[in-house]
Amino acid sequence: MNTLLKENKKPLLVGLTGGIGSGKSTVAKIFQAYKIPVFNSDVIAKSIINTDIEVKNELIRLFGIEVYKDGKYNSRLVANEVFKYPSLLKQLNLIVHPKVGGEFEKWIELHQSKRILLKEAAILIESGSYQNLDKLILVIADKESRIKRVVKRDLISSEEIERRINNQMSDEEKKRYCNYFIYNNEKELLIPQIENIVKELSKV
Repeated sequence: MNTLLKENKKPLLVGLTGGIGSGKSTVAKIFQAYKIPVFNSDVIAKSIINTDIEVKNELIRLFGIEVYKDGKYNSRLVANEVFKYPSLLKQLNLIVHPKVGGEFEKWIELHQSKRILLKEAAILIESGSYQNLDKLILVIADKESRIKRVVKRDLISSEEIERRINNQMSDEEKKRYCNYFIYNNEKELLIPQIENIVKELSKV
């Protein structure tokens, strides 16, 4: 019998978070290889932002008509605006995150037979949604590796990425909320770290 499945228990809700360029999505894929379902909050949020009429209207009210360029969400404009005016980020989260939370609740209901469920989110701690989870995992990487990954992925300048990193909650701050840590620094292997955490979680 799979050790991750235990009868008569509700799923253990585990959060997976990490700063921009930390590699949490790569880590999430490895957890999926251990048959652990993953709810990707950022993907769901993007879908809601692009399809939910109520949300679209709220974002147009907040950022202006330019927030949807040719019918598509202008993420770069929003990133620039919330960087300049942090209060806009709070308002953005108040619009989007309750919707994401509702989708997460539905998703949990669909996976009641699983022992462990993973919620992946960039701002799991900052949004306060970590409070509804049982355990938290933080993916940590050095700044140089993070910048290198995002430059390659998003084709934006290293200076812009560094500004975003400096504008986020630091790993040191996040550590206070987390139970487990995964170091994605190209010096330590990911799979053994993740395997150890899976074993620990299966005992809870």
